[in-house]
Order: sequence, then C-alpha cells, then structure tokens
Amino acid sequence: MAAAKASLKIKGKGGKGSKEPSSSKYEVFKDWTNWSLKKAKVATHYGFIPLIIILGMKSDPNTHLFQLLSPV
Repeated sequence: MAAAKASLKIKGKGGKGSKEPSSSKYEVFKDWTNWSLKKAKVATHYGFIPLIIILGMKSDPNTHLFQLLSPV
C-alpha cells in the first residue's frame, strides 16, 4: 500500500520567499486600534449626556439636577 503524502502549504499573501509572517506587527496594531476605537465609541455614546449634566452642575450660577433636567 502506498501511503498518501500530505503537503503542508502555508497560506498568506507572500510567495515562496516571503519573510513576513501572516500575523505581522501591522495586523496586530490594526486589530488593537479597531478594538480601542470600538471601546471609545461606546464610552462616548454612554458618557456624553452625563458629562453635560456634570458640567452644567459645576457652572456658575450653581444649578441643581432638577433645574438642569426640567424643560422650563
């Protein structure tokens, strides 16, 4: 019986003589940047209104939370 010979091929952009690994520093940096921008987007989304309320409470003349939230 002849044993089947498996060929191992590395998938990637580079050819046979490519020195760059598939997970380069650029890819890691890009992934980290995308992750941090997604987290910043969520923090901005949920933190914007509370930030405005806090700034309004510390402004002159001093206001209370009810005065900031009332429509009049």
